[in-house]
This record gives sequence, structure tokens and C-alpha cells, in this order.
Amino acid sequence: MSEGHNLKVTVIVAVYNQERFIGRCLRSLLHQTMPHDEYEIIVINDGSTDRTNYALELFCDPFDSVIQVINCKTNGGLPAAINQGLYAANSPFVVRVDSDDFVNVNFLNFLTFFLEANNNADAVACDYLLLNDEERVIKRCNCLEEPIACGIMFRKEQLFEIGLYDESFKLHEERDLRVRFEKKYHIHQLKLPLYRYRRHDNNMTNDKVEMDKYYDNLLAKHGKNTTK
Repeated sequence: MSEGHNLKVTVIVAVYNQERFIGRCLRSLLHQTMPHDEYEIIVINDGSTDRTNYALELFCDPFDSVIQVINCKTNGGLPAAINQGLYAANSPFVVRVDSDDFVNVNFLNFLTFFLEANNNADAVACDYLLLNDEERVIKRCNCLEEPIACGIMFRKEQLFEIGLYDESFKLHEERDLRVRFEKKYHIHQLKLPLYRYRRHDNNMTNDKVEMDKYYDNLLAKHGKNTTK
């Protein structure tokens, strides 16, 4: 874990059975233009049963401990894992990166600079590139018109103020959080495609039955404030 007064941002990566992609994700986070003593990466291994644990061990350098791994004995679900990371975060800013995605080398620097330079800005999201399984670009996406769960840097205290992620939402957890967050705060847009969002056969969002189930839960909780 990075320590000291220089620590600015915590990257939270929740992972479950992503031995194929987690290495690509962590390499991109370790090769940021931001110095290692200014950020930390907290990985929550949410009860993985494949070789994710072995993959994580390859990145745990005791001499450069920017990565902290929290191992869960059982799979508690994505929002619970993210909340664990938020409780463990040691910085004022937090940003979530999915374990099957990766980021541009300037991802942390640019988002952090935006919040530091704009004290009245609550959160900032960057645009992203939608990729296929072979990392070919499908299209560039506007983060406000086509929002995703990741690539949004928050002020940690504000997430705690709204109650963090609702752990009952195994899917659409980010939409529930966003509805609650935007009742009081605003997410600004950084029009740079710094995030790489990978679309593949194992995306959780491919499960239409489960997605519809939790969307109904969203409607029940927030009513007309939620759009499909």
C-alpha cells in the first residue's frame, strides 16, 4: 500500500474469475504517468475459483507495493466488493476500473488534475473507447450519453455521505449509485477517451434475465428517475 501525504487517488478493482484479463488491467494501472507514491490500487479478489489469485501474485512487488489485494473467501457480489475497497481507501479521490478493462497512461493524472483544479467539481468521468474481445476499437463513446460504471473519479467523502453502493443490487449497482449521487452532486465530463471498455462473451451485462430483474428493482426504488 502506498503511504504518505502525497497519496491522491485510490483505484478500486473488484475481480471475480478474470484470470484472462486482470493482468492487462493491472499493467495499464501500473504504467501511469502519475508517480507510484501518489496513488494506490486496491484489488478485491471476490472469491475467485480460477487462477485469478495466481495472476494477482505476479503483480505484488514487495518493493513497490502500490497494489493491495483483499482476498474474500466467498463471492459476495460486485457492490459488496467495491464497498470493501472504499472502506480500505486511503486517499481523498477514488475511481473504479473493471478487471476486464484497461486505461490510458494519463487516466489517473488527468482525472485527478481536473478535481484538484476545480474545487467545486464533485466528480468527473472521462469518455471511453468500446473494444471487442481482441481489443479492436468498435467506437468512441460519450460518457454522459452512454454512461458506464467505471472511469468516474469521485470525492470519497461524498460516496460515504450517500451510503456507498447498495449491496442488494448485484447488477445495475452503478445506476442506483448514480441516481442517488446526482440528487445532490454533479458528474462533469472530461472529453478525452481515457478508458478502455471491453465487450466480450462473459460480460455480466450479457445476462438479460438478471439485468431485467435488477432494472425492475431500480424502478421500484427510484421510479421515473431511472431510464432504460
